[in-house]
Amino acid sequence: MLKTVGLERLGDENAFAVLARAAELQAEGRDIINLGIGQPDFRTPDHIVEAAIRALKDGHHGYTPALGIAPLRNAVVQDLHRRLNVDVNPDNVMIVPGGKVTMFFAISMFGEPGAEIICPDPAFPIYRSMIDYTGATAVPVPIREEAGFGFSADELLGLISPKTRLVIVNSPANPTGGVTPKGEIEKLVRGLADRPDIAILSDEIYGQMTYDGEEHASFLSYPEIRDRLILLDGWSKTYAMTGWRLGYGIWPDALIDDARKLAVNNHSCVNASAQYAGIAALEGPQDAARDMVAAFDERRIVISDRLNEIPGVSCIRPKGAFYAFPNISKTGWKSKALASALLEDAGVAVISGTDFGDFGEGYIRFSYANSVENIVRAVDRVGAFLADNQGSG
Repeated sequence: MLKTVGLERLGDENAFAVLARAAELQAEGRDIINLGIGQPDFRTPDHIVEAAIRALKDGHHGYTPALGIAPLRNAVVQDLHRRLNVDVNPDNVMIVPGGKVTMFFAISMFGEPGAEIICPDPAFPIYRSMIDYTGATAVPVPIREEAGFGFSADELLGLISPKTRLVIVNSPANPTGGVTPKGEIEKLVRGLADRPDIAILSDEIYGQMTYDGEEHASFLSYPEIRDRLILLDGWSKTYAMTGWRLGYGIWPDALIDDARKLAVNNHSCVNASAQYAGIAALEGPQDAARDMVAAFDERRIVISDRLNEIPGVSCIRPKGAFYAFPNISKTGWKSKALASALLEDAGVAVISGTDFGDFGEGYIRFSYANSVENIVRAVDRVGAFLADNQGSG
């Protein structure tokens, strides 16, 4: 009998299982409204697609450097300077096939039996999955509704122990849509400034999706922690490029060569045409990206207002990303049971809060990366289902 090592500790991302089940139901002729998967419902802008096609026609078919092609790394540096007014050396940029690679590498570097890694809860499930896989102990910092779903710096700092090797932060956040206030980020930076033995992974993939004038405060803005900061970002959300598998990490001097060696051993390099598309995205017109965020802004207002009209459901208005995370605890349903029933019986695909951690119980994640019309139809179905099935979960 075949025996693998450690894979029993590896978790999953249930959003893909929900997506697959929704597709099965649709194939059976069911009308399914998908508010589950976290990807923009927009096409990649034409000028980006055309840049990839042009790259292929121009003969860019071969291997590229493990860190990525120099023009793309330079474009990342210029974009960060333009958006965040920070200076980054292109030698510290590594282009990767999607944002998950950066978190996979970072957690692999610092996770081992006996180590502790602090991570948000509820949060993107791959953080916890990878921590468990390495044998390290995940130490969850609760992400609380009463704090607007931003982390508490004091609470996080209070979890640090002599075993802490890595701290993971995410703002704007998946699954809550929360944005941590700049004051809390600065407090955390002050608390970590004299801990050079602790690395920081800042997942800022939704950094360009904030609303109501909310400021995205990047950890790159704090030089006192740059020597241990790993930044995760990419193209998938901002430019509707989820399927292109294109992301990047900013690595400190002490870690960039280790990251490069992991890339060589793992995926060799990112496909060339996608990298040329990435250049076009960063250097080309930004109108489509801004229009997409404006559409999400309209949708978040619609979905939060409509959810708050359902008896037993309350939803604070998200400040970032494209997720709403309503509290359903007063409906009498558990999160997992309600998410399953909404898909199977009401034809609405959503994700249980518990798929993002133990502190997600009592919540459901709705992705509003769908049309206003479909959002209204979906929430109406949720309201009708709960009216007929109160407390059945």
